Amino acid sequence: MSDQSQSNPHSGSRDQAPGQRPISAPAVILGFVVVLLVACIVGAIGILGRMHSDTVLAKQTRALAAPTVDVASPKPGAPADVLVLPGNVTAYTDAPIYARTEGYLTRWYYDIGAHVQKGALLAVISSPEVDQQLAQAEADLATAQTNAKNAKVQADRYSDLVKSNSVSRLDTDTFVTQAAAAASAVHSAQANVDRLRAMQSFEKIYAPFSGVITARNVDTGQLINAGAGSAAGTELFHMQAVQVLRVYASVPQLYSGTVKRGMKVPLTFPQFPGQTFEGTLVRTTNAIDPASRTLLIEIDVNNRDGKLLPGALAQVHFRTTATAPTLIIPTAALIFRSEGLRVATVVNNNQGTVAHLTPVEIGQDDGATAQVVNGLNPSDRVIQDPPDSLIEGELVTVISAVSSSGEGGGQP
Repeated sequence: MSDQSQSNPHSGSRDQAPGQRPISAPAVILGFVVVLLVACIVGAIGILGRMHSDTVLAKQTRALAAPTVDVASPKPGAPADVLVLPGNVTAYTDAPIYARTEGYLTRWYYDIGAHVQKGALLAVISSPEVDQQLAQAEADLATAQTNAKNAKVQADRYSDLVKSNSVSRLDTDTFVTQAAAAASAVHSAQANVDRLRAMQSFEKIYAPFSGVITARNVDTGQLINAGAGSAAGTELFHMQAVQVLRVYASVPQLYSGTVKRGMKVPLTFPQFPGQTFEGTLVRTTNAIDPASRTLLIEIDVNNRDGKLLPGALAQVHFRTTATAPTLIIPTAALIFRSEGLRVATVVNNNQGTVAHLTPVEIGQDDGATAQVVNGLNPSDRVIQDPPDSLIEGELVTVISAVSSSGEGGGQP
C-alpha cells in the first residue's frame, strides 16, 4: 500500500473538476478592491444626491417662508400749499348756572334755545328760611341801633359832666366804652343784614351774559340745593355765548412755523356746502403737545347771524409755506412701531432681496396717501402693504412691481 501511494503523487487532487485551476491570492485581493471601490462610488453618489436634495429643499423652504410683497417707487409731489385740518367749534363763553341759595323753584321764564340778554330774569326760587332770617337780622339791627344811640347819649352826658367834676372819670370812661361797643354791634348787625339781603337776592336767577339757553334741568316745584357740582347742587340752566365762536385746531409740528397771529383762516362746514367762512387766528398755546406733536390754535369766527352752532365740526384751511419737495406713498405702506414711524423698502445683498425699515417723517395725510418729507429717496422701492411681522433684514419675495397709481408692472 505504501508503494502504491508513493507511485501516485496526485491522488489528493482527484476531487477537483477537470479543467479548473485554483484561484490565486492576488486575484482575490484585486476582486475585493474592485468591489470596495464600486461600493464607495455608489455610496458617494447616494450621499451627493441626498445633499443636493437637502440643499434644494432648504432653498425652497426659505423661498416659501419669505413673505411675498408688491413694491413701487414713491411718487414725487410738491408740498401741500393748503393744509386742511379738523376744527372743533365751541361757544365763546360757556357756563353752567347754579343756585346760590336753597329753596323751591317757583317759576322759570326761558326754555332751551331762547336768546336772552345779560341781566334777564331766568327763574325765581322761594326760600322762606332766608326771608325769616333777614327779618330777624333787621330787627336785631334796629335793636343794636337803639342801644347804640342810648349809649352815645349817656357817653356825651358824662363827658360834659366830667368837665365840672360832677361825675367821676371812671364812670365817664365806662359809658364812653359802652358807646363804642354799641356802635360796633351796629356794624356787625348791619353786615349780617347785608349778607342775608344778598342771599335773598340770589332767589332770583339772572343771566350772567347775553347768549342762548342750551339746557334747562329744573322745573317748577323742584327742590333746589345751593352750590356747584353734582354732589352739592343741581345745574339750573346752561348758557352759551354764540355771537362769536371759537374754533380749536391742532397744527402738525412741521407747519407750526407758518402759524401767525392775526392771519385770516378760511373755514368750511359740511352743513353749508360751497360756502366759506372767514376766521381770525387770535392765539396759540405757544407749546408743542408732546403726545401728538401738534400746536393747538384758536380761531375766532363772527357769528352775529347765528348760522353756525357750537359743537359742530369745521374744516380749517391753512395756506402753508412750501419747505421742500415731498414723496407720496399710500398710507398702507406706513409701519407704526414703538421706535417711531417706519417705511419698508427692499434692497439686494449677498443673501438676496431683503426688507429695510427706514424711519420717515410725514407731512399731510389725507387718509389714502401720505406725504413723506424726510427719509425716502425717489429711487427707493417701497413695500406697498407690509405684513405686521416684517423685521429688518428679513428675506422677501417680490412678486410684482406696481406703479404709484396701482397698475401692475414687470419684474424689478
